[in-house]
Amino acid sequence: MSPAPAAETSPQVVFDAIVASAERARLRDELQVTTIPAPTGLAPFSYALAADVNPARHADDSDLGTGRLIILFDPESPEGWGGPVRVICYAQAPLETEIGLDPFVADVAWSWLVDALAARGAEYAAASGTATKVLSTGYGELAAQGSGAQIELRASWTPLELDLAAHVEGWAELLCMVAGYPPAADGVAVLQPRRGSRG
Repeated sequence: MSPAPAAETSPQVVFDAIVASAERARLRDELQVTTIPAPTGLAPFSYALAADVNPARHADDSDLGTGRLIILFDPESPEGWGGPVRVICYAQAPLETEIGLDPFVADVAWSWLVDALAARGAEYAAASGTATKVLSTGYGELAAQGSGAQIELRASWTPLELDLAAHVEGWAELLCMVAGYPPAADGVAVLQPRRGSRG
């Protein structure tokens, strides 16, 4: 009598393993990370994290940086993804106005993401994204705020493995770097974040 065929792994089991791998990521102490409700309608399975740079370590700082990470899983591997998993990330942090005027600041932010993923051995394909710098000046009742700047990075990519710990760690490193923390690895330039209120 021949043995019964092994049961095919269900999509839910695969997704649960993906989430478990993301939760094994070793994150920097500067971050406060929480699980948040994932968006619906983008994929059959989704998982999301929110992170804020811990202000308790810098009492004179406010709004050091924030970020989101969304993991989408579709066993059908949608066209354009190049695989069953897609990672979407967002990172934002205030900057000194002088740094915001630098024409290359957006390029630097994108390179940080690429370098952070590479440093952790995270392999991926079909990466895309935008890096945006925003300059603002207060007027009228907001004139006391003076001028300010911020950097925002939105990106997505398709992991080439189902273990996403390295991908989550890369995103966390990116968020710390845009908030002005030294990188975990030496030899990478750091932007100066905006400290305290604008003025």
